[in-house]
Amino acid sequence: MRTFYTIAAVALFAAIPSASTFAQQPRSGSPAPTNAGAPVPDTKIAVLYSQAFLDPQNGITRFNVLQKTLQREFQPRFTELDQLKQKIQQLNDEIEKTRNVADPVAIQKKVDQLDQLKKDGQRRAEDLENDSNKRQQEIFAPLEQDVNRALQAYAKAHGISMIIDLSRVPVYVFEEKLDITRAFIQEFNAKNPATASVAPAAPGKP
Repeated sequence: MRTFYTIAAVALFAAIPSASTFAQQPRSGSPAPTNAGAPVPDTKIAVLYSQAFLDPQNGITRFNVLQKTLQREFQPRFTELDQLKQKIQQLNDEIEKTRNVADPVAIQKKVDQLDQLKKDGQRRAEDLENDSNKRQQEIFAPLEQDVNRALQAYAKAHGISMIIDLSRVPVYVFEEKLDITRAFIQEFNAKNPATASVAPAAPGKP
């Protein structure tokens, strides 16, 4: 089962000019911009590592609770799939050991049975992956939205104009005091305890 690693941890605010704005150079003879001569805005940039949100010990506690919920819901199906794999392996070993001494008709019957088990296992594995991915998105989407809102509120409260996620964007040199990862996680955990209920899976799902 895939572990959830999809979290948008970059907050960009409308006050910050877009890259396309910087790319537009005034043509010769064009009128001067209306804000020509305006003071340069006083901006403050911070960085964080969104990957740290997933740390079992020091990350966002609600992530860990939801991850355990996801594993608990799908564990029975993973167990069944493992048992089917063992059955396939045992039958395959039995065929190989008796291929030269057993009745060819009996061997062919086991080969057909093995092929059917493999097809069944492949179908179950694909269904399990699709269902677990869908459920993962379903239960983590509200938390992702909460984190995004909390990042925007944190930036506004601390006068931050831009937050760069170093888990996504490589930045090789920066002052450690710009890193707000731990401070944000601590504030988020304090305001968002890991006691929120998770919507149950739809009927027919684990």
